[in-house]
Amino acid sequence: MRIKVLVVDDTIFFRKIISEILTTFPFVEVVGTANNGEIAMSRIKLLKPHLLTLDVEMPVMNGLQVLQAIRRQGLPVDCLMLSSKTVRGCEITMQSLELGAFDFITKPDDLSPEVNLDILTRELRRKLKIYSERMRMLVARGRQPQPLPAAVPPAGGRGVVAELPATTTRMEKSRAIAIGVSTGGPYALSRVLPALPGDIGVPIFLVQHMPPLFTESLAHSLDAKCRLTVKEGVDGEVVRDNFVYVAPGGKQMMVASGVGHAKLIRVTDAPPENNCKPSVDYLFRSVAREYGSKATCVIMTGMGTDGKLGLSVTRASGAVNIAQNEESCVVYGMPRAAVEAGLINVVAPLDNIAEAILKTV
Repeated sequence: MRIKVLVVDDTIFFRKIISEILTTFPFVEVVGTANNGEIAMSRIKLLKPHLLTLDVEMPVMNGLQVLQAIRRQGLPVDCLMLSSKTVRGCEITMQSLELGAFDFITKPDDLSPEVNLDILTRELRRKLKIYSERMRMLVARGRQPQPLPAAVPPAGGRGVVAELPATTTRMEKSRAIAIGVSTGGPYALSRVLPALPGDIGVPIFLVQHMPPLFTESLAHSLDAKCRLTVKEGVDGEVVRDNFVYVAPGGKQMMVASGVGHAKLIRVTDAPPENNCKPSVDYLFRSVAREYGSKATCVIMTGMGTDGKLGLSVTRASGAVNIAQNEESCVVYGMPRAAVEAGLINVVAPLDNIAEAILKTV
């Protein structure tokens, strides 16, 4: 099944170059272009694309406003946001992702034209392949891509939580929570973290696969929604309960021992793992080392297998491992790898993950 794409950008250069790149992918069909959001809305109804490549910053209607209009009208189309590397671009992109945009890429603008073209081509191919796999899985389940529901904290559980044979027999409560997530993460996190109490009594460590600036924007956005304090991790800071530490984009984050019983955040320039920096595996290994069986580790929506090796270490240490279920994932890759490896104690729908976490602390 070919992905029908509508290219939306106010600059003729990017409309042309993105269209040309996409037409080289055999699994993609470019059905049209639009130079602003109003035109895009009219062409969605006419051309019926599966996916929009949607510029974040445009006149008339910006990318977020287009996405909001799509949501209001219940149109069955997904959005891949194209963002500039600016604070404003990051903010709009983050709001779009939390509203249910499929994913985003940054417009390369700081290298030679040849290098920029190569980077854009690689990123578009990678994201469109992920989307193609998502479509394949939805079709296999007899479903079509639909806009995600509004990202508001759930009032209560609405799904089935499955406890697997790997369920731990530990008696103690967790003293830390670690979360790993990728594609679909901002939306998922905006449903899980605001549902947790501000006095949860433990720290939370979070890896979301994102580049620099965007992880900072994610932390600010979540902090405004949560009763917990959400911030980017800073090297050397003392870990505090009721704080969520977001791994900075382009760096690795781990937990280490400090003076006495204190724990410290360590932000390093260690190499990528699973082509990811920050990496879930890198964080989870340190959580296993520092907290042993007194940890809860959560693997959520995302492509690939990052987190699987780390979860094998946390499992061996006696921690509780939780995975998001297939039906509620934007991309069921990272959770699938852990579930199929027998590393998960509890599988839960997105809106039950907060409840599953609270049972362990």
